[in-house]
Amino acid sequence: MNNAPVLQSFIGGRWIGQHGAQPLRSAVNGRPVAHTHEERLDFTEALRYGRIQGQQALMALDFQQRAQCLKALGLYLLEHKERLYEISRHTGATRADSWIDVEGGASTLFAYAGLGRRELPSGNLIHEGPAFPLGKAGHFAGTHILVPRGGLAMHINAFNFPIWGMLEKFAPSFLAAMPCIIKPATATSYVTEAAVRLMQDSGLLPSGSLQLIIGSTGDLLDQLQGQDVVTFTGSADTAARLRVTPNLIQRSIPFNAEADSLNCAILAPDVTPDDEEFELFVREVAREMTAKAGQKCTAIRRAIVPSQHLDAVAERLSARLAKLVIGDPAVEGVKMGALASHAQQADVAERVQALLASSELIHGARDGFEPRGDGVRDGAFFAPTLLRSRDPHA
Repeated sequence: MNNAPVLQSFIGGRWIGQHGAQPLRSAVNGRPVAHTHEERLDFTEALRYGRIQGQQALMALDFQQRAQCLKALGLYLLEHKERLYEISRHTGATRADSWIDVEGGASTLFAYAGLGRRELPSGNLIHEGPAFPLGKAGHFAGTHILVPRGGLAMHINAFNFPIWGMLEKFAPSFLAAMPCIIKPATATSYVTEAAVRLMQDSGLLPSGSLQLIIGSTGDLLDQLQGQDVVTFTGSADTAARLRVTPNLIQRSIPFNAEADSLNCAILAPDVTPDDEEFELFVREVAREMTAKAGQKCTAIRRAIVPSQHLDAVAERLSARLAKLVIGDPAVEGVKMGALASHAQQADVAERVQALLASSELIHGARDGFEPRGDGVRDGAFFAPTLLRSRDPHA
């Protein structure tokens, strides 16, 4: 692992990057998994390549053909999924965690392929709805015709699902004949790069339909045009900064953000500790706390409980968390791995300390937290942490 490879961007139909820059450390043992590249990218070239080569190649196909391509691509990824599972382990993901990302990503391709085959016509035009009158005398009528937008899709993705997060955006864009430029979160970009290499190796992608950026987007947002779109997944703070990029505002470029969520599970007042629903509630909260080390964007982060059952829920949850085996996902019996990066580990620790100002610790690192595996002391592990707030409105 000392000779960690240099990740490459895929821009203008070629792989770029020979000299290593920032090391990306394994979340399991802290050793370098890869390096970003130090070469600067020509985003003008990337945009030109996507607009000319990518647009022409995608528009040479119709909806049905692009749907077939998505299905074939999903099958290809599943054939080579073990390569992705192996590298995904360094993000701290167990096999079950990676299943969401790897096979869930392929399933997203199948879902959009099915939608395209069932609901979209041959050709690249959709007649939407009947004609309707536009004047009292009936001299004018109108109807809606939908055609591909004609621009590029810029996708800025989060660290927690480096494959599925990419493919859930790529699939509908590809179906709509929009060339994509993918910018994964740097911390887990080595997983995205591996997936993009497989996609390119498949020979199924029209040239220019998918480009990959490792590292900074530089001035790319400043060069987008009115027919382009930007999608973002990540923190609300970053979304707010990107949304007000002057060029996006001046050209009215659509910007869609999927930002932080604060999901909850609520125990109904009429459920008692003797009821089956009580145990279901506890089990689901524990599962959401530990799956993907709690990093799913849809994870339950708050359990809202009637005051008379607060202690009972805390006791049941603590007992379940105490049995959890944490460590290197490669070790037999491990059910929860590390956070995706050491930066995330530091961030979570800081946020927990802030919450402790108004909450009390029920379960955490003090309760026998010992990750299993070689070198895990240098990993990004964080104990499943349960806090109790008796006065949340304060």
